[in-house]
Amino acid sequence: MKLTTALTMTAMLLTTAAPLSAETLRWARSGDALTLDPHAQNEGPTHTIRHQMYEPLIIRDVTGAFVPTLATDWAPKADDPNVWVFNLREGVKFHDGADFTAEDVVFSFNRAKQPNSDMKELIGSITEVRAVDDFTVEIVTDGPNPILPSNLTNLFMMDKGWTEANNTVDVQDFEGGEITHATLNVNGTGPYTLTSREPDVKTVMTRNENYWGINDFPMEVSEIVYTPIQNAATRVAAMLSGEIDFLQDMPVQDLERVNAADGLVVKQAPQNRVIFFGMNQGADDIEADNIDGKNPLADVRVRKAMSMAINRDAIKQVVMRGQSQPAGMIAPPFVNGWTAEMDAESSTDIEGAKALMEEAGYADGFSIRLDCPNDRYVNDEGICQAAVGMLGQIGVTVNLDAKPKAQHFPLITDGSTDFYMLGWGVPTYDSEYVFNFLVHGREEEIGTWNGTGFNDADLNAKIKSLASNTDLEARNADIASIWRTVQDEALYIPIHHQVLNWGMAENVGIEVDAEDQPKVKFFTMK
Repeated sequence: MKLTTALTMTAMLLTTAAPLSAETLRWARSGDALTLDPHAQNEGPTHTIRHQMYEPLIIRDVTGAFVPTLATDWAPKADDPNVWVFNLREGVKFHDGADFTAEDVVFSFNRAKQPNSDMKELIGSITEVRAVDDFTVEIVTDGPNPILPSNLTNLFMMDKGWTEANNTVDVQDFEGGEITHATLNVNGTGPYTLTSREPDVKTVMTRNENYWGINDFPMEVSEIVYTPIQNAATRVAAMLSGEIDFLQDMPVQDLERVNAADGLVVKQAPQNRVIFFGMNQGADDIEADNIDGKNPLADVRVRKAMSMAINRDAIKQVVMRGQSQPAGMIAPPFVNGWTAEMDAESSTDIEGAKALMEEAGYADGFSIRLDCPNDRYVNDEGICQAAVGMLGQIGVTVNLDAKPKAQHFPLITDGSTDFYMLGWGVPTYDSEYVFNFLVHGREEEIGTWNGTGFNDADLNAKIKSLASNTDLEARNADIASIWRTVQDEALYIPIHHQVLNWGMAENVGIEVDAEDQPKVKFFTMK
């Protein structure tokens, strides 16, 4: 199989473009962006679409290296370690022709800290953002924050004037079903402008001929036609028939067939993402089971037994066709804090699991509903179906409820699911990101994706201290200690690290991004 790994260096990507031509990229994947509001949802495919039109201060390329974007450089202030100074790119225009200035940066950060924002955990350590002049911004943190730039790669900048004029200063209440001007319209600084938007049907974007980087990046795609196609067979058929040029979420069962087809190629790389199950251990009683007055998931022995019932190797071989890496912790190998030892801690032991269930008082098992997405992760519903049978071996009868991600994710953030699938990528490459969203107790500005009900005051304090701990050895020791608690408490059931497979026409030039966030300005069209 002629799978190509992502080894392209930044220097190869940042070449001066040839004269621009009219080339359309027909792009498909299983699901659509949930919203175009830059701060309403922290979700991979949603960020990916927005990255074509909006921009943060910094992005990462396919190697994981920082690329200056709306900021040209950044560093801690010489006389104050609690302040980062960002120098902004001059001459940048929003799509409507308005100038990009420090005022827009201050506005965007303040907007992203609002209660409805799904980005607020990333900037929780920031106490103030101030404009020194039109092209200099100071970001003040609560104590020194050595990894602040890593938290900003998906934090998009908005035009203050446009946002105010269109009554969309407030972040969209996505979970509440609100629709605002920013939900369906875009005024960014990015390489592509929004031409049309039909949610879950088609989004068309056109090359921004006034883009500040039009001579710095290939920019060979003049039009993007993005089409979400939930059905796997239909996606592959569109690829084989030439209806699309670029396919994410390649079904693993069709890799060989697509790769063998004339004019097509499949490129592969490990993804910076883990797939896992979450369990509501915090409630005294849960609605999705058949046990009255008790919560079986509150017993760590039950949680460990359920993890021991999952045969990750079987999921890899049968469901994923070899395209996954079994996981024992909910951090990818890319991330600071990941260890091979902890990642090997999940093992299948049916008899041991049955003994734990009996010890916990559930020898006869119980029934529970598993909430699962069917258009977000590679073979997500298939993984859940496999887990149903595996958990049945220890007496846990699982009723599977699979639905599109737009309906699935609010169950987690609203706290209305007791047993659920989630996948988590770590764009900061640091464990703090995992802890802030998934381990810290749920509060107004932190722990928003922690559907487990776990809340430990001492651990919360330790998590918050990571943002300002400049003693990297001590900080890493705290990270290891937090992970030990996560592992010992069996907060989650890790399944596997995803492997990415992108299908493309041979004339499409791009390497696989571990974040699964292709940025079309880097594409070449041979």
